Amino acid sequence: MALQPPRGRQMPNRQSDGTRINEDIRISPIRLVKEEGEAIIIETHKALQMAKDAGLDLVEVSPNAKPPVCKIINYGKYKFEQVKKAKAAKAKQHVVKLKEIKMHPKTAENDYQYRIKQAGEFLQDGMKVKLIMQFRGREMAHMDYGKRLMERAKEDLAAFGDLEMDSRVEGNTMLSIYGPKRGAAAAKKQQDAPKPVTEPMAAGEA
Repeated sequence: MALQPPRGRQMPNRQSDGTRINEDIRISPIRLVKEEGEAIIIETHKALQMAKDAGLDLVEVSPNAKPPVCKIINYGKYKFEQVKKAKAAKAKQHVVKLKEIKMHPKTAENDYQYRIKQAGEFLQDGMKVKLIMQFRGREMAHMDYGKRLMERAKEDLAAFGDLEMDSRVEGNTMLSIYGPKRGAAAAKKQQDAPKPVTEPMAAGEA
């Protein structure tokens, strides 16, 4: 059903985020949720007139419902609250960093120990670790050497993290991924927190 916009002030239509408001809501009827929570089925042009009379906007808040759900609200304020909620939700998300540790089949023992120590520290700090075994030239013909080193690393890192992806070959590299043990980062954070300082009592204060 084609709708005629209510006479009077020009009301804004579809927003940049795709939200349909006012005259851009062309489906009729709609389910209008009133301020007190009551929902009624109403012709869209009547809801538009109600929004105009109140100096507010008719906003489609649930477009996939049948019929679509709309509210008469201040769209600017509504959008501000939606953005605020989205930012708050994003802030609560815990982003796990992924660190890469690279080795070669002929990595020297002291270099191997350094890389394993580094990987262990990353895992204890709550990060993920991608262990990368790189093969060069003829080393591709002896991938079993790299495989043995990756298996050794798996044993050495078992105390620091959990294996999330076992060794697999991608081109001229062999990869495995480790994740921090559950609760390890929180425990380290608590361990690293500054301890309260107890000042010695002056004589006679006991």
